[in-house]
Amino acid sequence: MLTLYHAPKSRSTSILVLIEEMGIAEQIDVVEVSISRQDGSGGPDPRNPHPEKKVPYLIHGDDHLRERGAIIAYLTDMFPEAGLGRPVGHRQRGAFLSWLFYYQGVMEPVLVHSWAQITHPAARATFGDTKAMFDGLSEALSGQPYLLGDAYSAVDLLLSSPFHWLPEAVPEDPVIRSWIARCAERPALKAHA
Repeated sequence: MLTLYHAPKSRSTSILVLIEEMGIAEQIDVVEVSISRQDGSGGPDPRNPHPEKKVPYLIHGDDHLRERGAIIAYLTDMFPEAGLGRPVGHRQRGAFLSWLFYYQGVMEPVLVHSWAQITHPAARATFGDTKAMFDGLSEALSGQPYLLGDAYSAVDLLLSSPFHWLPEAVPEDPVIRSWIARCAERPALKAHA
């Protein structure tokens, strides 16, 4: 059995949404743990095996996974019949993986820097800025409802996730706003909002 370590109202909620979207909840044991919160509340939970006591953290036998992109790739590869990933050999596999890594490597750092009002030339040169990020999202979504085309996938779940929790970060771009609204209408997301 798979075990997911989760804290309510945290990044790991998107993995709970994924599990529900995939219809695999009965195959995953969810262990709720506490984490340190930005407001100073909470704290590390000794039951949490994550080396930094963060969430999400997924265990499957000897495999231990951290970071949402890695967990999403693992679960969608393990359960390809759910249709939310793009398995090896699929014509969109590269795009699927690129969006997962883009979120972790560019989008989340840009959004956190913007929210925290952190500016530095090295950060801008490395990650870009919100304008470049939003321009890229808008271009990718132009003429199609989701990042990979007509079908909702796990990359839509991941990349739209910060905007469900931080609506003030939603840009004025109507293409992006429509995409976020479509993603927000998913029953699994509504159940965990």
